[in-house]
Amino acid sequence: MQNIVHYCTIRTMSENLLSYKALEALRHIRNSVMHTGKVPTIRELMRVMNYRSPHSAVLLMKELVDQGYLKRKDGGKFQFIKDLRSGNIMRTVSIPLVGNVPCGTPMLAEENFEALIPVSIDLARPGNKYFLLRAIGDSMNLAGINNGDLMLIKQQHHADHNGQKVVVLIDDEATVKEFYDEGECIILRPRSSNQIHQPIILTRDFQIQGVVINTISNY
Repeated sequence: MQNIVHYCTIRTMSENLLSYKALEALRHIRNSVMHTGKVPTIRELMRVMNYRSPHSAVLLMKELVDQGYLKRKDGGKFQFIKDLRSGNIMRTVSIPLVGNVPCGTPMLAEENFEALIPVSIDLARPGNKYFLLRAIGDSMNLAGINNGDLMLIKQQHHADHNGQKVVVLIDDEATVKEFYDEGECIILRPRSSNQIHQPIILTRDFQIQGVVINTISNY
């Protein structure tokens, strides 16, 4: 796995025209657009930048408009029209790392987040929502998912095809298995060298939380 997580350290000439705070604001705006499809409001940007009043956020928005990164639309809303570009430097989006999920709480509840980790947008593509989940155990080691690996998960509530690796909630606990729709039942198959792991046979009493896009080993 190459260049899964990459921090931007070089700024182009156009980026040098932006203040440090405007660059920080632009990255927050980009993350919001990636995750929700929307540019944050002035008050939302004020909160994420830890400002006490909206005036400072207004000034940052104006700077980004003046430099061509945002466009003010009719009605006062903003449109994201240009991203940071740094030659061959990889652009990233912050993806939440979800730790061990406690029983009875939603997987993507904010209290479950361990960290926000920058991931290349070549992997976490715009227009989709993602999270990172740490693999526990060896039930999928023959599929290249080992204990302690991080899995990049695209959020969706269905499998695209049989054999796809999915994150499934069963009785409020998460498991990662290969998905097979056999018509009358769903089979979640492990891919393990350890024979203790057996297929899980279900009807419809489960929830797919996402599909595994990539695995980050030795994180």
